[in-house]
Amino acid sequence: MKYVPFSKTHELLRLADMAAAREDGVSLEEIKQTFGVTHRSAQRMTQALAQTFPSVVVSGGKRGEQKRWSLAGDERLLHLKGIRDDELSALDMSIRRAEREGAITEARALAALRDRLVVLHSTSEVVRAEADAEATLQARGHACRPGPSTAYDPAILEIIDLALKGPFRLEITYLAELDDVPRLRTVEPYGVLFGTRCYLACRDLAADERIRNFRVDRILHARRLNDSFERKPGFDLKQHVARAFESFHSETEFGTVIWRFSSRAARAARNYVFHPNQTIEDDDDGGLIVSFEAAGWLEMAWHLYKWGDTVEVIAPEQLRRMVDGHRRDDFPSLP
Repeated sequence: MKYVPFSKTHELLRLADMAAAREDGVSLEEIKQTFGVTHRSAQRMTQALAQTFPSVVVSGGKRGEQKRWSLAGDERLLHLKGIRDDELSALDMSIRRAEREGAITEARALAALRDRLVVLHSTSEVVRAEADAEATLQARGHACRPGPSTAYDPAILEIIDLALKGPFRLEITYLAELDDVPRLRTVEPYGVLFGTRCYLACRDLAADERIRNFRVDRILHARRLNDSFERKPGFDLKQHVARAFESFHSETEFGTVIWRFSSRAARAARNYVFHPNQTIEDDDDGGLIVSFEAAGWLEMAWHLYKWGDTVEVIAPEQLRRMVDGHRRDDFPSLP
């Protein structure tokens, strides 16, 4: 009898989950990307899937169309595999991250999904998995994570979510940082950005066509209107976010940013992703040069302060002047 490693068995069951969970099944390309295998190995995995599960349905493959392997309707797999502690802990971590970042509606949806998953399994399985999952959360520090965060009104986030699904316009009462009194605005919502602060990316109908970010904690009231709208064609929320270092967007500040970390800070800086489109380069003195394109000089200055005198701003000149004189040499550790 040929020996099959446990890791291969686990991969086969994971592939069966994918084939059963997706309405149109799974393709060779998706298998390659998910498991990090070659085309030939992906083919062997589909052969093993078909041999192990006779109910596999193969579709496509004609006139250049991708073949897809499906186990649709075979819900027995979920019951046979049971509930795993690492899967449950991953779901719990996602719930706690969402709660910590203020994504209240996402946290509620994940909690409801968790409840339905638990109901499918026996009490003994659930008790064991929950105990192991809690131990994992404690070990990884997710049971209680310190750090500042901003409070949001869950009711306002729910109204924003409803408007995004339309999409429908929103009427918001917004108190800007420099305003003494709140102003009524009509906006077209494009997305919500979560982090230390939560932002609504939207177009203000009283302004220009640009997508702006409004702090959700400064929205005092929100009302979904019945007016639907068409989103700007080609708009990409990920690209919109990447035009800023954190949340502040400014066309006048947008440009090339270059920082040089000293040899003392190079190792620590190398472990950071300062911007999704950054490039890094070693210099001749053992330092590290990081460059990217973004706006938000003040937010950059706040971050750079934590590095003391171990970082130097090469560009832009305005940011260099902003941090000049504030580079301390008495910080006992690096970020």
